[in-house]
Amino acid sequence: MSHDNWIDALGRDQLPADDVIGVAVAGRDIAVYTVGDEVYATDNICTHGHARLCDGFLDGHEIECPLHQGKFDVRDGRPMCEPVTEALRSYPVKIDGQRVYLQID
Repeated sequence: MSHDNWIDALGRDQLPADDVIGVAVAGRDIAVYTVGDEVYATDNICTHGHARLCDGFLDGHEIECPLHQGKFDVRDGRPMCEPVTEALRSYPVKIDGQRVYLQID
């Protein structure tokens, strides 16, 4: 269900502590990251090679692609090191009660 462009993505209890999970939302493959008390979301497919970032390694605010070890900042999707040069699309996240909502246009 969506409300004002916010789409219910998953339950808060599904969020892994300081890790990443892949979810399908509105026909898109999305990676949802938990870093401390903050939650972020980006596209789940690396912009360099066809690898799912939810299979990568999250270290603080950086997700490492499991294919070529490129890194992205999960807060805004920007590339942090080669071989990645193209940013990931990132999505606003809202927690309401026990649900996690993403804004996908």
